Amino acid sequence: MYLTKEVKEEIFAKHGGSATNTGSSEGQIALFTHRINHLTEHLKRNRHDYNTERALVKLVGKRRSHLDYLKKKDVVKYRELIKELGIRK
Repeated sequence: MYLTKEVKEEIFAKHGGSATNTGSSEGQIALFTHRINHLTEHLKRNRHDYNTERALVKLVGKRRSHLDYLKKKDVVKYRELIKELGIRK
Protein backbone atom coordinates (compact mmCIF):
# COMPACT_ATOMS: atom_id res chain seq x y z
CA MET A 1 0.00 0.00 0.00
CA TYR A 2 1.25 3.47 -0.83
CA LEU A 3 0.20 5.10 2.44
CA THR A 4 1.62 3.14 5.34
CA LYS A 5 1.47 4.16 8.97
CA GLU A 6 5.10 5.28 8.88
CA VAL A 7 4.56 7.49 5.83
CA LYS A 8 1.54 9.10 7.44
CA GLU A 9 3.43 9.73 10.69
CA GLU A 10 6.30 11.24 8.71
CA ILE A 11 3.94 13.61 6.87
CA PHE A 12 2.31 14.76 10.10
CA ALA A 13 5.65 15.09 11.88
CA LYS A 14 6.99 17.29 9.10
CA HIS A 15 3.92 19.48 8.57
CA GLY A 16 1.70 19.05 11.61
CA GLY A 17 4.23 19.60 14.36
CA SER A 18 4.25 16.04 15.71
CA ALA A 19 3.38 12.57 14.45
CA THR A 20 0.27 12.44 16.64
CA ASN A 21 -1.10 15.87 15.69
CA THR A 22 -3.35 14.57 12.94
CA GLY A 23 -5.91 17.35 13.27
CA SER A 24 -3.75 20.24 12.18
CA SER A 25 -4.75 21.91 8.94
CA GLU A 26 -1.17 21.90 7.65
CA GLY A 27 -0.81 18.16 8.24
CA GLN A 28 -4.15 17.36 6.62
CA ILE A 29 -3.35 19.48 3.58
CA ALA A 30 0.01 17.74 3.23
CA LEU A 31 -1.69 14.33 3.49
CA PHE A 32 -4.29 15.31 0.89
CA THR A 33 -1.49 16.50 -1.40
CA HIS A 34 0.31 13.17 -1.03
CA ARG A 35 -2.89 11.29 -1.87
CA ILE A 36 -3.67 13.60 -4.81
CA ASN A 37 -0.22 13.04 -6.28
CA HIS A 38 -0.66 9.28 -5.95
CA LEU A 39 -4.08 9.31 -7.61
CA THR A 40 -2.80 11.55 -10.40
CA GLU A 41 -0.06 9.06 -11.22
CA HIS A 42 -2.62 6.24 -11.15
CA LEU A 43 -4.87 8.10 -13.58
CA LYS A 44 -1.99 8.69 -15.98
CA ARG A 45 -1.72 4.91 -16.35
CA ASN A 46 -5.46 4.13 -16.14
CA ARG A 47 -7.27 6.81 -18.09
CA HIS A 48 -10.71 5.21 -17.92
CA ASP A 49 -10.84 4.73 -14.14
CA TYR A 50 -13.73 7.10 -13.54
CA ASN A 51 -14.27 6.18 -9.88
CA THR A 52 -10.71 7.23 -9.07
CA GLU A 53 -11.20 10.39 -11.10
CA ARG A 54 -14.26 11.26 -9.03
CA ALA A 55 -12.38 10.56 -5.79
CA LEU A 56 -9.55 12.80 -6.99
CA VAL A 57 -11.92 15.68 -7.73
CA LYS A 58 -13.52 15.36 -4.28
CA LEU A 59 -10.11 15.25 -2.63
CA VAL A 60 -8.96 18.38 -4.47
CA GLY A 61 -12.10 20.15 -3.27
CA LYS A 62 -11.45 19.10 0.31
CA ARG A 63 -7.87 20.32 0.10
CA ARG A 64 -9.05 23.62 -1.39
CA SER A 65 -11.46 24.22 1.49
CA HIS A 66 -8.74 23.41 4.04
CA LEU A 67 -6.41 25.83 2.24
CA ASP A 68 -9.09 28.53 2.29
CA TYR A 69 -9.52 28.01 6.03
CA LEU A 70 -5.77 28.21 6.63
CA LYS A 71 -5.52 31.34 4.48
CA LYS A 72 -8.25 32.99 6.52
CA LYS A 73 -6.59 32.03 9.83
CA ASP A 74 -2.89 32.54 9.10
CA VAL A 75 -1.70 33.90 5.76
CA VAL A 76 2.00 33.39 6.54
CA LYS A 77 1.58 29.65 7.23
CA TYR A 78 -0.61 29.37 4.12
CA ARG A 79 2.07 30.89 1.89
CA GLU A 80 4.83 28.75 3.40
CA LEU A 81 2.79 25.58 2.96
CA ILE A 82 1.83 26.11 -0.66
CA LYS A 83 5.43 26.99 -1.48
CA GLU A 84 6.74 23.87 0.31
CA LEU A 85 4.17 21.50 -1.22
CA GLY A 86 4.38 23.02 -4.68
CA ILE A 87 0.70 23.90 -4.94
CA ARG A 88 0.10 26.44 -7.70
CA LYS A 89 -2.47 28.80 -6.17
